[in-house]
Amino acid sequence: MVLALIIALPFLGLILPVLADRFGRLACALATAIAPLTALILLLMQQPRVFAGEVLRVQYEWLPQLGLNLSLRLDGLGFLFALLILGIGLLVILYARYYLSKRDSMGQFFSFLLLFMGAMLGVVLSENLLLMMVFWELTSLSSFLLIGFWGWRSEARKGARMALTVTGGGGLALLAGILLIGNIVGSFELTDVLASGDLIRAHALYPLALILVLLGVFTKSAQFPFHFWLPHAMAAPTPVSAYLHSATMVKAGVFLLARLYPALADSDWWFYLVSLTGLTTLLVGACMALFQHDLKGLLAYSTISHLGLITLLFGLDTRLAAVAAVFHIINHATFKASLFMAAGIIDHETGSRDMRKLAGLWRYMPHTAVLAMVAASAMAGVPLLNGFLSKEMFFGETLNQHLFGSFNWVIPAVATLAGVFAVAYSLRFIHDVFFNGEPHDLPKYPPHEPPRYMKVPVEILVFLCLLVGVVPAYTVAPLLASAAGATLGGELPEYSLAIWHGFNLPLLMSFIALFGGIAVYVLRKPLFQWYEGLPTVDAKLVFDNALVGLIKLARRFTGLLENGSLQSYLGWMLGATLLLLIVALSPLQNLTGSVELTPLDGITALGMVLLMGSALLTVYFHRRRLVALMLLSLAGLMVALAFARFSAPDLALTQVSVEVVTIILLMLTLYFMPDRTPVESSSLRALRDFTLAGGVGAVVAMLAYAVLTRPYQSISSFFLDNSVSGGGGTNVVNVILVDFRGFDTLGEITVLAIAAIGIYALLYGLHLPHPTHDKNGRLWSTDSHPMILDNLARALLPLALLIAVFIFIRGHNLPGGGFIAGLITAVALILQYISHGVTWTQQRLRFSYHSMAGWGVLIAAFTGLGSWAFGVPFLTSAFDHFHIPLIGEIELATAILFDLGVYLAVVGATLLILSNLGHVGQDESCKEVI
Repeated sequence: MVLALIIALPFLGLILPVLADRFGRLACALATAIAPLTALILLLMQQPRVFAGEVLRVQYEWLPQLGLNLSLRLDGLGFLFALLILGIGLLVILYARYYLSKRDSMGQFFSFLLLFMGAMLGVVLSENLLLMMVFWELTSLSSFLLIGFWGWRSEARKGARMALTVTGGGGLALLAGILLIGNIVGSFELTDVLASGDLIRAHALYPLALILVLLGVFTKSAQFPFHFWLPHAMAAPTPVSAYLHSATMVKAGVFLLARLYPALADSDWWFYLVSLTGLTTLLVGACMALFQHDLKGLLAYSTISHLGLITLLFGLDTRLAAVAAVFHIINHATFKASLFMAAGIIDHETGSRDMRKLAGLWRYMPHTAVLAMVAASAMAGVPLLNGFLSKEMFFGETLNQHLFGSFNWVIPAVATLAGVFAVAYSLRFIHDVFFNGEPHDLPKYPPHEPPRYMKVPVEILVFLCLLVGVVPAYTVAPLLASAAGATLGGELPEYSLAIWHGFNLPLLMSFIALFGGIAVYVLRKPLFQWYEGLPTVDAKLVFDNALVGLIKLARRFTGLLENGSLQSYLGWMLGATLLLLIVALSPLQNLTGSVELTPLDGITALGMVLLMGSALLTVYFHRRRLVALMLLSLAGLMVALAFARFSAPDLALTQVSVEVVTIILLMLTLYFMPDRTPVESSSLRALRDFTLAGGVGAVVAMLAYAVLTRPYQSISSFFLDNSVSGGGGTNVVNVILVDFRGFDTLGEITVLAIAAIGIYALLYGLHLPHPTHDKNGRLWSTDSHPMILDNLARALLPLALLIAVFIFIRGHNLPGGGFIAGLITAVALILQYISHGVTWTQQRLRFSYHSMAGWGVLIAAFTGLGSWAFGVPFLTSAFDHFHIPLIGEIELATAILFDLGVYLAVVGATLLILSNLGHVGQDESCKEVI
């Protein structure tokens, strides 16, 4: 329960910032901090059990048939990331209170931030991989909102769209990979997956599953070649950048590498894919960072480089390398969050992030300068700071891999070169901003220190950089051991967090990187000249062009398929059906099975002939619309008789009712259309249609014959056996509709009501010119409402309503029910519209069809919810027998309430559609014309 509450608290607190915003900025920030602070306290309360090696799990069944359960897990790795998410999140909230301007909606910003926080907590604390995917996609959506928070800026909108597109695409690949892993293991629970590493690696689908999972990881953590979205995400407010780079979003990818390490690592596929990607990203990010003029751009590329370092460590596939990776995750979170906050302070107080304008800020902002220099030194790997310890472990592990044979030297050489550039861009951050002359062309001059409490989060993080760097064994050691142990899924290798290990190769590599970085920065001018001579590649422009090209391709493809032609749609559908059926039937060696067909009697044969004849005649006379409609109604009637012939009276009644309503609808529609259809199809198209129709008909007939001559097991026996005992009714069809498959029925009437409202909206205010004469020039009759039809409709109304009530009441035990009764009632009422006109009928029927359809859906839904109150599944019927005076014993079931909802929804939706077709046939003065 505690784990669920930790995740739920940020979501529950979403509304608090919006409500508190009206009381001031401080109140808004305090209200925002309540949820994460409470969650952090709950998390820290679990620390003794987690550090003792215990794995806390909780599971609630949700969709067990799909393997999707609300399963949560807290181990050392989850504890580490949850601590970073909540701890740095609280510091970001304090920082953002001073960073955001008065024109920014602070309540909305903090709501987005809490949504992002909750999504990340869901990712790191999920035990079920499918549940993790839900939160994974939510991180993409919430980061989109945060990156695009300043939506009035073009770069913010484009950066948010780029981030969502890249990470969303990777998320789809990750989902496919997780589905494959779940299929291999037989479970989506992490406990089962992590224990099945040998099974997964031995499976033929392992390479495909690994590639798909890594695509999700690499896109999320901005690994090469998917790194381009992260620098453009810098259009977000700096608190977002600090949070996104240190504890959330981009860390989700490396978290998943750590989480699935026991299941997917320890193979050549893993080593080559992960290590080479990490190595490339490490070097590319470090090189690009040096040449950025934007302060946040430099930090963004440095994040890419450090994420590549972490990825490379996991790819080296040694136990100690995994420990080093987890250690650097911790260290990177602290110094990168503090650096981004420092950059935000500089931007906030100077109005610029351009390092070509920023210089000499040491004189104006000495406190901020000291904090930023310490954090930048930690990023560069200077001794006595936390970054030095994990980088030295990293250098050591690059020397211990032996999978490249005689080229083993490549990895430590590239790692050292990346370290050189890391020192160079860190030195540039320090020198170009705080020294190097005087600032010029600043929007805000002279700059000064920010508000006192804006620096508090930076001070806390910088203090942690120092504390971990000086006394790591007394600060970070327990957390690192717990998180690394959970990552490895076993005992930890021997390692030391001492700040001095003597003179060795890793120390030499660190000093080469340190002094080499200083040399590179001193000699930076030739490098910058060389860089400026390279071809300019704007990743945003390339992405936008690719997106535009993709949209054009999609439009062309959509235009080919969705061209407004019903013939084309039917052609594609029938062609695909024909292809699938041929493929499905091709393995059959013999079309005829072992079961004999039911003997054909004369009545059935006559019905079949009439049905086929009416269908063929409908096609033959399709240009004469009224004749075709009459023949089509004959085909519908023959289908209803076929249902009755083969003991399906409910289906027969439904078919007849639907047929009548459909014919009325088509008659009302044909009123506005010409009597004859013009010739539009060529002979070639007619031949195509004939071939397609004949082919589909022949193959469907073969399929039906193959099925009918083979034994099969029907599910009807279950419903027959349980209809009375489970649903309290002898009419199996009705019990299925209102009990066994009640959820489907509720969905159908909901869709029916929505469709009716949509049609009403389309017809509202529409007035079509009504025809005054036929195709031969003869005038229509001016008597829109003949006396015979008028009197006949009045006499039929009470009779039809009585039949509808009879059909409704008997429906649970005999053929009938709410759907059929609703159609009969709708036909009886629409007959009044046809015979008397819209105005006359609406003056007497004053109830709203919108309300009737809505109440029908609500009654059906609340009937289902009522089942929950008695501890039974949704829409489970309750029934019993009661003795009523003068009537005797009678059975009453709650299903009749559900059926009442179906009845009202059908009547309301049907009349909403049909009656409004009459309005279309009225002129603007509302004079009746039909």
